Amino acid sequence: MTESGYPIPAEDRERETEVRKSRFIARVHAVRDRQQAMDRLAQARQDHPGASHHCWAYVLGRPGAATSSATNDDGEPSGTAGKPILNVIEHKGIGDVLVIVVRYFGGVKLGAGGLVRAYAGATEAVLGDLPLRHETPQIRCRLVLDFGDEQPLRHWLDQHDGTLIDIRYQERVTVEVAIPSAQHDALIDFTGAQGITVPETLNHS
Repeated sequence: MTESGYPIPAEDRERETEVRKSRFIARVHAVRDRQQAMDRLAQARQDHPGASHHCWAYVLGRPGAATSSATNDDGEPSGTAGKPILNVIEHKGIGDVLVIVVRYFGGVKLGAGGLVRAYAGATEAVLGDLPLRHETPQIRCRLVLDFGDEQPLRHWLDQHDGTLIDIRYQERVTVEVAIPSAQHDALIDFTGAQGITVPETLNHS
């Protein structure tokens, strides 16, 4: 893994395991923020309304230096579900990832140790051979410019792997762009040369 990027899931995936009659259905998704993660969780609850638990963990940002991580045991004994899921994610070194493990209780109690092993095992099953892709960290910026600067900006974005996310026309043009973090200094240089307002950084990812 280079400093310029990190691995994230290349696809959504679901795997099912069974432990002493309890079914564990693990799902993995690439997510950029908490809202995306909660939307995926809501979908899992909708798909499995009769499940006993919907436990989860996510890591946002670069593995080992995540901007955020969170876990939830969803009614299982504290530390027996979300934390084991997170531990496996961190061991795999994957970023921008959510794992949800849905449990259908089979009537046999597993005990704390059994639950830890079951949730970790379900997570391992879904992440074990997961295809990954290399994510380049992005910065989102808002710029205010004159109408005549729009085309030069679009050209600059094309040349520097940038994306125009939103554009609004009023007395001046307000644009929101996403660029690779490594191109931030180049954007500052470009806007300075064009007389464009210094970019307002919205977030890093």
